[in-house]
Amino acid sequence: MKKTALLLIIALFLGLSISFAISKINNVDAGTEPWQPEQLMEPAVLAKKLASTEKHPIIFNIGPSGIIKEAIDIGSGQEKANIEKLKKEIVKLDKSSEVVVYCGCCPFKNCPNIRPAFEALNEAGLKNSFLLNLPENLRVDWIAKGYPMATTK
Repeated sequence: MKKTALLLIIALFLGLSISFAISKINNVDAGTEPWQPEQLMEPAVLAKKLASTEKHPIIFNIGPSGIIKEAIDIGSGQEKANIEKLKKEIVKLDKSSEVVVYCGCCPFKNCPNIRPAFEALNEAGLKNSFLLNLPENLRVDWIAKGYPMATTK
């Protein structure tokens, strides 16, 4: 009985340790962020969606790093005027629309843009919103992998 209890305690400790390690790998504190871990969309997933013939998610660029193919450029999310611009765009959307926001200027833990933007998505009551998982930056986590960027004219 004591061995079983000890094994359960060890298993619980390991589970919590793994969860903590994953949040640190992503440079986020899962308990205090405005998004849930399941709301992080991996770059490969978004790239696959953009390559498909199915309906694409609505993508908002809320940072200065570059524009992913089909993204709407809002401007830096740390600026109140840009968050208001984002709110004007998302109020037009159906609450079930798949929406992805990204910045990519720096690691998540330092980014001044993603939190205000994601909070705006939450306030709007969107049910299918995601943060593109760019834990380092757009260059490393998207561009270097050959994923599609907007073409400039």
